[in-house]
This record gives sequence, C-alpha cells and structure tokens, in this order.
Amino acid sequence: MAKIAIIISFKNFRDEEYFIPKEIFENNGFEVKTISTEKGIAIGGDGGEAEVDLCLSHLDIDEFDALVFVGGPGAYAFIEDESVWHIIRQARDKGKFLAAICIAPAILAKAGVLEGKKATIWSSSMDKKPIKILQENGAEYIDKAVVQDGKIITANGPSSAEEFGKSIVQHLTNNPKFVII
Repeated sequence: MAKIAIIISFKNFRDEEYFIPKEIFENNGFEVKTISTEKGIAIGGDGGEAEVDLCLSHLDIDEFDALVFVGGPGAYAFIEDESVWHIIRQARDKGKFLAAICIAPAILAKAGVLEGKKATIWSSSMDKKPIKILQENGAEYIDKAVVQDGKIITANGPSSAEEFGKSIVQHLTNNPKFVII
C-alpha cells in the first residue's frame, strides 16, 4: 500500500485540509506520516492538534509514494522556501505523486513543477494574487474545486478537502501497484 507524507506548517495549518484527507487515506489502508518544520504537536488554525512524525529536513523522498501539502496561513512560509522547492523537484524527478490544497499549490508553482499544467488554488473576490502566482509560474488556472493533471492534484480550499482526499486515493489505487482494501 502507498505511503503518504502530509506536509503541514507547525502553526496555523488548515485543520479540515489535514484531518479530512488523512482520515480518508488511513481508512483506505495507506500509511500516513505527518511532516513539518519541527517535531512535536503542530497546531491548526482552528486549534486541531497533529503529532509530527518527521522533520521536513529529514524527509527521504524515496520512502514515500506521495507528498501532500496542506494550506492555511502557516503554509505561506513554504511559498518562498527554496529547501521545500528542492524537495518538490526531487519528488517530481523521481516520479512521485504531488498534491496541494488551498494556498499550497502556490508552493508547487514556485518550485516550478506546475509549468504547463492545469491547477487550481484558493482565491477570493478580494484576493486574486494566488491565481497570479500560478499563472506567473506557467500553470493554467482552472476554476474548479479539484484539478488533476498527470501526477499532480490541486484543490482550492477546505470545502474541497473530502474530494481532494478521495481524488488522491483514486489516483494511487488506479496505479496497478496499489490495490484498495
């Protein structure tokens, strides 16, 4: 069964975007590890607590089939983090599956992996900057809840967390290497 790394900010990750997909992954037999910038208990924007299994600096891409980036205010720090970009590029180069929800698709865009890809991202009528980040980095913005393009799935926010999680499971289980239990 697939092994999934969920990458969250240590403070102010978006609770629904972490807890809902994680539960979907685990209920479908996937092994899930929570990754952040430090070990301990990460705190979501709504107060949810997540035990961090591994520091981002110790992440070994080869141990995972998929990397899932969670949004929320804390995720903004990853958008300009070159060490995170390096991890994402490594994952892409090794044929790993990448997923991001809410503002997190901007991290993938800045890492250069969305060039020529269809993607979605969180935005609002007052803030269209996230869409510009995608477009400035070569992605084609699609105004949908969840968008898949090859081995990349993006989602636009907490209301799409369940569809996002199910889409990732669907992708990984369609791979003949994985069988749903």
